[in-house]
Amino acid sequence: MKVDSQVVSQRNLHGVSFSGTTSVNEFSLSSSAWSWYKEEVGVSSNHSFIKPGLLEQINTTKDNSDYLWYTTSINVKESIVPGQEKEAFLHIGSLGHAALVFVNKRLVGFGFGNHEDASFNLSEKISLNQGDNTLDILSMMIGLQNYGPWFDIAGAGIYSVILADLKKTSKDDLSSGQWTYQVGVEGEYIGLDKISLANSSLWIQGNRLPVNRSLIWYKATFLAPEGKGPLSLDLASMGKGQAWVNGQSIGRYWPAYLAPSTGCTTNCDYRGAYDASKCLRNCGQPAQTLYHIPRTWVHSGKNLLVLHEELGGDPSKISLLTRTGQEVCAHVSEADPPPADSWQPNLEFMSQSSQVRLTCEQGWHISMINFASFGTPRGHCGKFNPGNCHANVLSVVQQACIGQEGCAIPVSTARLGDPCPGVLKSLAIEALCSY
Repeated sequence: MKVDSQVVSQRNLHGVSFSGTTSVNEFSLSSSAWSWYKEEVGVSSNHSFIKPGLLEQINTTKDNSDYLWYTTSINVKESIVPGQEKEAFLHIGSLGHAALVFVNKRLVGFGFGNHEDASFNLSEKISLNQGDNTLDILSMMIGLQNYGPWFDIAGAGIYSVILADLKKTSKDDLSSGQWTYQVGVEGEYIGLDKISLANSSLWIQGNRLPVNRSLIWYKATFLAPEGKGPLSLDLASMGKGQAWVNGQSIGRYWPAYLAPSTGCTTNCDYRGAYDASKCLRNCGQPAQTLYHIPRTWVHSGKNLLVLHEELGGDPSKISLLTRTGQEVCAHVSEADPPPADSWQPNLEFMSQSSQVRLTCEQGWHISMINFASFGTPRGHCGKFNPGNCHANVLSVVQQACIGQEGCAIPVSTARLGDPCPGVLKSLAIEALCSY
């Protein structure tokens, strides 16, 4: 049984304002002076080692990095007409979580697992030159699974690499051959995410910003937006990678990962047995595009933004977003139980009134009451309307809540009046929090 106040919701909408109160301000970084560093594909002699066969990733990296390079050579002995290439199929099996595949330093494939099963298989048609060809596989841990039975022995990384001709009449199993390994990527060893390298000559700056490139680092500076409201980074134009602000990681981003394109509905009804497919929204859209930046990490002057892009994206379209208002709503019935923390052992349970409790984020205060009705209000947050039974309790709510970080109002006729005796009533409130 739910024992606290009923529906309480918050709305923070990108690019939309309600009655001029709740809004999001956008600050583009397109005019910023972007710099970049193109990472080398594959291993370097300073950090590599050679082992026979394919190593398991977790035991090899030992938490020093989420990345492990697997590198080997494919030798084509048969004669090939000058200017042409030999085509073949490359089949890769991985325990997870994701992998980028390069042939002769060119990206040829990307594969990944999911939360239910981190393992995956990747098959790509590739082109090979006569003689030696390099095969580089960057295996990545991305946190798809971090708990569950036998998690410690589930393993990760590449376990099978097979080369087959187009007719599939012959196969070459590369799994047991000699492989060269490197824990981590080049930018990690250099420390490109660190503030100390912000002015390093390693960073390249020019008029033609390279976009949609894999394994590239980007750097820019931005001025902190005014105010103290929540701040986020809109990375919808990027593919997959990690971001740092002033040397602090704000986490991994993956806007290129899209939700399934089907299953959404305009009619939402949560009533009945729970089903994860109920009320799906944003089909075919990125699972996440906004990434929170703690204000405590942001300086009053210039701030450093560093991105490590794995797949490819366009950083010139990145923007900063700040929220200048926050709507909080509640809709509580007389029949709802009172809050659990108000229960008293020597007091009859049914003698206590249910309550509407509104709470802003820490440091925010209720500055406006947009709607307040006691009776039979209809609608939902942002679209409340008075019902046939309505008592205007705006002044009561304003007196209790304006200027407060949070407030509580009993849902009772003794406090709010009785506009329709004998009818079950509820109290609906929509308020605005400001910083």
